[in-house]
Amino acid sequence: MSNPQLIDIGLYRPGMGACYLLADSSELAIIDCGTRHSVPDILQAITDSGHHPGDVRWVIPTHVHLDHAGGAGHLMAHCPHATLITHPDGLPHLIDPSLLQASASQVYSEAHYARHYGDLDPVPEVRCQAADDHATIDLGQRQLQLLQTPGHANHHICLLDQATGDLYTGDTFGLSYRELAQPGPWLVATTTPVAFNPDLWQDSLDRLLALSPEVVCLTHYGCYPQPAQLAPQLRASIEQHRDIALQEESNPLSGRLERLCQALTMQLIPAASRHSGLSEDQVQAVLGTDITLNAQGLEIWLARRASRRVGGHH
Repeated sequence: MSNPQLIDIGLYRPGMGACYLLADSSELAIIDCGTRHSVPDILQAITDSGHHPGDVRWVIPTHVHLDHAGGAGHLMAHCPHATLITHPDGLPHLIDPSLLQASASQVYSEAHYARHYGDLDPVPEVRCQAADDHATIDLGQRQLQLLQTPGHANHHICLLDQATGDLYTGDTFGLSYRELAQPGPWLVATTTPVAFNPDLWQDSLDRLLALSPEVVCLTHYGCYPQPAQLAPQLRASIEQHRDIALQEESNPLSGRLERLCQALTMQLIPAASRHSGLSEDQVQAVLGTDITLNAQGLEIWLARRASRRVGGHH
């Protein structure tokens, strides 16, 4: 049995996004697969590990956000014996990614989208499998347990390697960039549009920690031991994001996104600077994009709450 190999997916900057290569008995699994542009590096890592793309048995995006699943179709085309597995609600978007690509091109501008993500190739339905909650799949001599973990995205899964206790968390265990991980990891929630749900997220963390994992392997970014000791930091971050949104809830819609960005900046930048010893400008360079995305996600969460309230009056 080998330790997971972290592959940098090359998104925006080094050390921002990862996928993981697991090997057992000449079978491989790839957990998260970056964007189309990440695929050559993944294929090179497979070759460097002494394997062949034909040895890949599983390609497993934790959810269908493009930094986790954008390369899935392109990678599957190179791995003739692989089956793709992800949450049943995410699967249709990988079998027919046209809506995903259209909405992402709209959000990012076509030039930005093409430069960082690239076209999404469909995955043939016969090569796909839905990840049932608590199901296990075989990789060589070991078993990987699949767990549905809504909170960051409603179609999110995590995987527990039952042989090692390694837990592959996608975005469910938050972000911990290497630049900010001194003296130890600095975990922050990622409330990217569109499905932030703080209550479900806390429930998902309860379920993951009940499995007593040894190590958490984050897509953003790296593997960290003693997850039970790290979890309170992430739980607090989820609550901080929730509180910032709720303080904004009674304010007018005009200017909301800017106010959320400002509140998150005032909360996160000094805290990360104190933790890491980096200057606030250095921290801003690391977290700036995420703060904008988190604010957009909180704005959508508030809109969803408002529409539920309106619906409740009829």
